[in-house]
Amino acid sequence: MNMMTELETNARFVDQFGRSKRKLRISVTDRCNFKCVYCMPEHPEWMKKHDLLSFEQLYQFCDFMVRRGIESIRITGGEPLMRQGVVHFIAQLQNLKKLGLKRISMTSNAHYLKQYAAALKQAGLDDLNISLDSLDTHQFKQLTQKELSPVLEGIHAAQAVGLPIKINCVLMNGINDNQILPLARWSVQQKIMLRFIEFMPLDGDRKWSSEHVVSEQQILDSLSTEFTVIQQPGDSARSSSEPARQYFMDGHPLGIISTITNSFCGTCDRVRLTAQGEFYNCLFAPQGLNLKTEIKALSCSEPLSELSLHAVLSKYIWNKESGYHAIAQRLENQRMNKSSRKISMHMLGG
Repeated sequence: MNMMTELETNARFVDQFGRSKRKLRISVTDRCNFKCVYCMPEHPEWMKKHDLLSFEQLYQFCDFMVRRGIESIRITGGEPLMRQGVVHFIAQLQNLKKLGLKRISMTSNAHYLKQYAAALKQAGLDDLNISLDSLDTHQFKQLTQKELSPVLEGIHAAQAVGLPIKINCVLMNGINDNQILPLARWSVQQKIMLRFIEFMPLDGDRKWSSEHVVSEQQILDSLSTEFTVIQQPGDSARSSSEPARQYFMDGHPLGIISTITNSFCGTCDRVRLTAQGEFYNCLFAPQGLNLKTEIKALSCSEPLSELSLHAVLSKYIWNKESGYHAIAQRLENQRMNKSSRKISMHMLGG
């Protein structure tokens, strides 16, 4: 008991570059009703439902992680609102705020948000990121194979109940790069924070190429034709662990997540868990850690289960690499040889 008490009071997970882990992202399902090319393979093989960790098991893991320094939990997918019980899970996570948890967030495509917005607010969700890659109805359907109107209705429903929102747009050269200015205008009009994201090599069918990337500078150049864009004071040094570089466009806040051309890896404080218990110390980690057995042992209160899980996680997190650019060439070689990991964005949630 004394050993466990000492472990819990001095147990924050830190990697070899001194980056403490404060944010946990949990993908509760790989299933999604959208087919975005940067995320979903053309023919996905869904995880079998009986292979998913239960919400009770996920809660026990969150409890374990919060007691070791996690301050923010983000629920992702796939589309998290496709998994029955996710609202109750968010409500249950409120119990961890007395242990040090500060924020509970979600990332969604907003298709089902109209029917869930009020319940999510009542459950205590602190904020919501919504994926929106085009305001053009035809282009949106080409990108997602779904209609745009339910997404806009979901956004309005979230605004109506007072949920803080950020809009995420992944830009792809020659596909939706013509949406920079329309989305910028719309975000100013709606008073919603907008973040543009550089296309990353996490697409399901591994067809990514640097030629598809719309760079941060290209985004700024486009915005500057219509807006006065300035970087927010104090942001240039990348002292924050936030992924987006922060700007103002005519005084309205804007973020750009430029992992490819100007990554935030040096201050990354994130770790990730998939719905079936695979743990990743980096979005681009070549290999994950299968924790399903250890997490199940936690929920069964098996003796020494916390010590065992802490030991295996500490070693894996410690060996986290410096970031995307440290492993980019290896990732490219693996992709060319079709030998890279099979996991893609729809399983990790970004």
